[in-house]
Amino acid sequence: MNNGQQRGTTGRSQARRAELIATGRKLFADTSYDALSMDDIAKHAGVAKGLIYYYFDSKRGYYLAIVEDSVAELVARAGGDTGLPGAERVRRTVDAYLHYAEHHHAAYRTIVTGGVGSDAEVLAIRDTVREELVATIAEGAYGRRTLPPIARLALVGWLSGVEGTTLDWIGAPSTPDQPDQPDRAELGALLVRQLRATLEVIEEFVPECPAPPGHEEPLDPLGDLAPVTGSP
Repeated sequence: MNNGQQRGTTGRSQARRAELIATGRKLFADTSYDALSMDDIAKHAGVAKGLIYYYFDSKRGYYLAIVEDSVAELVARAGGDTGLPGAERVRRTVDAYLHYAEHHHAAYRTIVTGGVGSDAEVLAIRDTVREELVATIAEGAYGRRTLPPIARLALVGWLSGVEGTTLDWIGAPSTPDQPDQPDRAELGALLVRQLRATLEVIEEFVPECPAPPGHEEPLDPLGDLAPVTGSP
């Protein structure tokens, strides 16, 4: 825990700190890190610059707190609904992941790409969220969060593909050549189908990790396009 986190321990301080982080998330969504000064941030937040230093020590500390807050929201969305059946929970995880990226473009890009100049601390945060998401998928598919190394690597490979696909999806406007980008439900169905294929490959290499049963018609994408329980 850094000094800024220690200073935000009372209820009132936590509320003030959360307000500053919310302001920062909005600012960094539209403006690059280098283009924002602490004076700019304080002006938009309606506070004295010293208050931001009090809670976060520096502009970098403030930025990292914003990234950590964004990651916490992403993990909370993707890891929710633990009481659902395994297959439905996996679909819900993918849908919630895409929902976050769809509505928080800048924060998602920061988490996935490593932030300003591939910041080492942001990359560490990204690796943490990757491990949490892999564990969430494993729990939904197998009922446990830890896997043999080759099974884990297969899921990391799938998740890396998800990140690249999602980055392209949120950054690709419709054009005359490609007027209709897939909506969240269609892209989610594609990613779930790819995950199912990955789980089947895992079963070939690690028989103690059998692929969970899919829909009765495994080649019909309509099952994966069905409404997701609890979809935001």
